[in-house]
Amino acid sequence: MSCVQASDGTCINEDGGFISVLYGALAQLAFNLLSTDADATASSPQVARVISLLLLSTIVFCVMAVHYLNADWHLWRDSKLTLESILDRVPDIASQVDLPPLQLPGEDCNDNGPQYGATSSAASKPIQLVDDASPAILQCYSPATLDKLGTVPNLSAGQVSELAMRSKVAQQSWKTTTFAQRRRVLRTLQKYVVSHIDEICQLCAKDSGKTQVDALLGEILTTCEKIRTLLHHGETWLEPSKRPVNPMMMHKSAYVEYVPLGVLGIIAPWNYPFHNMLNHVLSGIFSGNGVVTKCSEHTSWSSVYFHSICRAALEANGFDPELVQLCTGVAETGKALVECPHVDKIFFTGSPNVGRHVMKGAAPFLKPVVLELGGKDAMVFCEDVKLKDVIPWAMRGCFQNCGQNCCGVERLFVYESIAHDFIAAIVEKVRSLRQGCPLSENLVDCGAMVMDAQCILVQGLVDDAVSKGATLHCGGKRNTYNGGQFYEPTLLSGVTPNMRIWKEEVFGPIMCVITVPGDNDETCVQMVNDCAFGLGSSVYSASTSRALAIGSQFNTGMFTANDFGVNYLIQSLPFGGVKESGFGRFAGPEGLRSCCLERSIVVDRIPGVRTSIPGPIDYPMNTKQGMGFGKGLIKLFYGDSVWVKAKGVLDLIRNA
Repeated sequence: MSCVQASDGTCINEDGGFISVLYGALAQLAFNLLSTDADATASSPQVARVISLLLLSTIVFCVMAVHYLNADWHLWRDSKLTLESILDRVPDIASQVDLPPLQLPGEDCNDNGPQYGATSSAASKPIQLVDDASPAILQCYSPATLDKLGTVPNLSAGQVSELAMRSKVAQQSWKTTTFAQRRRVLRTLQKYVVSHIDEICQLCAKDSGKTQVDALLGEILTTCEKIRTLLHHGETWLEPSKRPVNPMMMHKSAYVEYVPLGVLGIIAPWNYPFHNMLNHVLSGIFSGNGVVTKCSEHTSWSSVYFHSICRAALEANGFDPELVQLCTGVAETGKALVECPHVDKIFFTGSPNVGRHVMKGAAPFLKPVVLELGGKDAMVFCEDVKLKDVIPWAMRGCFQNCGQNCCGVERLFVYESIAHDFIAAIVEKVRSLRQGCPLSENLVDCGAMVMDAQCILVQGLVDDAVSKGATLHCGGKRNTYNGGQFYEPTLLSGVTPNMRIWKEEVFGPIMCVITVPGDNDETCVQMVNDCAFGLGSSVYSASTSRALAIGSQFNTGMFTANDFGVNYLIQSLPFGGVKESGFGRFAGPEGLRSCCLERSIVVDRIPGVRTSIPGPIDYPMNTKQGMGFGKGLIKLFYGDSVWVKAKGVLDLIRNA
């Protein structure tokens, strides 16, 4: 082996040339990084080669690891968003939002009830939302106390159209904003929400009768997670989606882009006034749309305040607050929004019957709709569960928000061998639930019903079930202690298919226990699917694989194994059901993209290479030559053997 002396005195192997020099340099770099004996590389080229290869392998491995971790964990994106949130501080809009009074004159929640089972001869004061003398005004009442909260406008069709037009005008500039600008508005909203948790929970409690804890879990937590999900994933979900091309189009690139629709019309329900106000506003404006929301006439008082938060966040960041609009009023106001020519798509949450009217109203305009309708979710307890572990889930599933929950548990299927013990253990839990005004100083587990009509419906379902053989263990009647709209937490067992409550949506604080005979999984599946609704479902079992096997046979839009309600807290999942529970989805990439026009795009892949029409199929055509050329193309690209493809090439040459 011969060598030459380098300028620094080291020996370089002439036989290996450049490769040896590279090995030596890499090895020396490795020794400098990892060892104090860098000169060892000069006297042993073999060691240099091994060390350099190890260093190269380590570098390649690290690069590949970072690449795949970034693909799964989105490291670069999250780093960018973290820096964005640190360096780009958003404004505080607290001074721009007028907080309504939380204690009204003459209102008193600090009495000693009503607790469970307490009754009074006092009749509920009649509530008239629209006064015949002032039809343009909507009255707002607290369902827990029946105290008047205030008034809001009962908008006409002309006023709805005017608001939608304002949103449409503002959307023309909003659709050109960057995702960073849209994230800034959402972060401004989130900053306000996090710093005003108590106030928002109290307003929800006052206007809808729910407990403050129910408001915290169902209104604040879900909304904050919605914002977080959009901040972290929204831009990725709306990026152009590349699509594969076929061999004939190999010189083309194809993708789908997501373009704002224009103005979204939202008809929101009354069970979660804060979250239902912001839910579609968040996805709507993030996807570049204007949003016009028709809130429920039963929770309009708080909705006006919640709407003002959205407008303040836009204005504080230099954008037109007219982008988002609120329509208050009764059914005619919602009808006007559906039929408004300035609204491009309708998102409706409510009952199946009203959903059909929404479809009918949108049909003449061929206006797309998303319908999130009723639910009658099943929760299944297999015989291998531990009762102490599943009873809290049964309680939360049935009595969260006083049962006024889209994905609340309305059918509790308990396997026969544990049904007796389950009922014995849970009856006292249900009976001990404390009910009362949610803003009182007393401890309250279950609040009021938003609508008095719902109390009447629930009573009819319970009475029908009892008359047909169901066992009423506790509850089963109104709690009329202070004249508010309360219905006692109720436990029924022995519910069978001939009862109305088996089929009809309850939307109230009723736990219906249904026994699964013989602990049979197949029977359980048949019983669960014997339902017109198909929103969510859950199965609890000591075996997760068994729970999945059972749940995979349910005809529902969502399923959870050994948990309840977490589908909605994971906002990357689409939310929605089948059958009477509606169609379409919100949340997740599917929901965000449903706010957009999905536009297919094809462009040239290689500069200068463009499609031209071959002579045999160009006008004017020779039919024989054109057919021969076309058949050659089909054989070449779609033939199932080399011989057929070869014949296709010959046909192309013959008819070119």
